[in-house]
Amino acid sequence: MVLVLGVSAGAGGARAMLTHSDQPHLPPIDRCTVPRRAGGGVEEPVFQAIDRMRRSAEERDEFITGIAVTSRSPVHADAIRATAGRSRLTIVDEPVAQLRYLRFSGQLPEEGAIVLYDLGASGLTVTEVDCRTDAILAAKRSTVLGGDGHDALLRWRLAHGGVMIDKPTSRAYKEALTTTPVLTAGDPLTDTRMVFTRSDFSELVAAGVHHSVSFVRQMMEETGTAAESVALLGGCTRNLGIRDALAQLLDLPVIYDPEPEFVSARGAVLMATQMPAARRVRGVRFAAQRLRPTGSAPVSKRKVVAALAVTVTLGATVAGLLAADRQAPQPTTHGTVPSPVEVAGTPAPHK
Repeated sequence: MVLVLGVSAGAGGARAMLTHSDQPHLPPIDRCTVPRRAGGGVEEPVFQAIDRMRRSAEERDEFITGIAVTSRSPVHADAIRATAGRSRLTIVDEPVAQLRYLRFSGQLPEEGAIVLYDLGASGLTVTEVDCRTDAILAAKRSTVLGGDGHDALLRWRLAHGGVMIDKPTSRAYKEALTTTPVLTAGDPLTDTRMVFTRSDFSELVAAGVHHSVSFVRQMMEETGTAAESVALLGGCTRNLGIRDALAQLLDLPVIYDPEPEFVSARGAVLMATQMPAARRVRGVRFAAQRLRPTGSAPVSKRKVVAALAVTVTLGATVAGLLAADRQAPQPTTHGTVPSPVEVAGTPAPHK
């Protein structure tokens, strides 16, 4: 049998999923997550993941017929394309891949607009999409909150209780809170211990969640189109407290996949399966001003100013914590035929 490979690329690294070409809906035969090296390019973990999955295919004496890689921005796409050289792969705009998987899995509504709320390691990307046409109405990116910021806030909170931990440990604690409501954090040097709960974590990230809700509402006001549901994507949305807070504050039905961090990679698998030799696949982007109903009121200046104030405050806090992490020492704890690259992208709006 032949295999297809889907890879999602992000600022925090890459995730890859390897599956049979006629079974993209079934659990993958192999997958991996490759973190991005400090100072490394976004393309580096992508090709490390591809190499791992190629070796996995060779061990099974099988052949990868198609590779698709999602990209969040033109800069990332250019870096991946330049590194690929003549290797055969398709570059896909991330929202296109996410929509493809949500539709394939029956989670995407047939009508109305939906917000793709993608909260990953390096930040939040929100995209509003028309479900009937798959047209992208608007997209926004914020680095005020994200997994790295959550990790920094958690380390800061534990440090106030006398528990000093490193980055990998804080991430492990954060991920543990997705499955357990209470954990005991420990300092490996002093043996100081502190009980930390899922509710404590929810309070810690509450300001960022509220900021993101304002971010989503502002986007919908700018497009003049109210979303009828929100899809929670990215590894940070595994946290039940974050999901519950978003559902309550946005007052929208929530679409949630059991593995939200792999939705992009699964969409890439479908792209590699259905269009392994596509020259170019384009999404459709509508300019927001064309969608505003006639006579609708402009976005309130007071709301914009308030949102900006929250953004500046949160951004400064998280940036300060991350900068302190970089400056302070960390505590110690115990074969295919070459062919041109193809691009499946979303064009800029025509003026």
